[in-house]
Amino acid sequence: MSVPDPLNEPVLGQHPPERQRQIEALRRVNLAALLGLIALGVAWELWLAPLQGGSGGALALKVVPLTFGIAGLLKHRLYTCRWLSLLVWLYFTEGVVRAAGDTGLSQQLAFVEVALSVVLFIGCAAYVRLRLRVLPPKEKGARRSAAD
Repeated sequence: MSVPDPLNEPVLGQHPPERQRQIEALRRVNLAALLGLIALGVAWELWLAPLQGGSGGALALKVVPLTFGIAGLLKHRLYTCRWLSLLVWLYFTEGVVRAAGDTGLSQQLAFVEVALSVVLFIGCAAYVRLRLRVLPPKEKGARRSAAD
């Protein structure tokens, strides 16, 4: 039993080889940024700089929504990139708020969260844009066919 290659699926197969390489590279960037956000969120709240007040690491659960995106990115699901590009703004906002309010290591981790969020958003937006560009653009001045 062979594992199907996502780049040879009908939707992805309609792109020229160079665009397929770009799509795959963006998928890998998105996956790395997503896994980085998940790892950062868990490590931050459990070991590196947990909030004072005895939350007991409950804030580490904030990364659970991000984990749902892993399978979709691995399978080249366009819808996953669309909703991830919206969800990531929550983590961006948390990073900005904590970068402004925290000090020390927590502030530095907040800057990393902001950076990873921006990378994930830009990567998802570029991925969606490339995936939706299936057919080459029409030439200017081209004649319309009789079917138009």
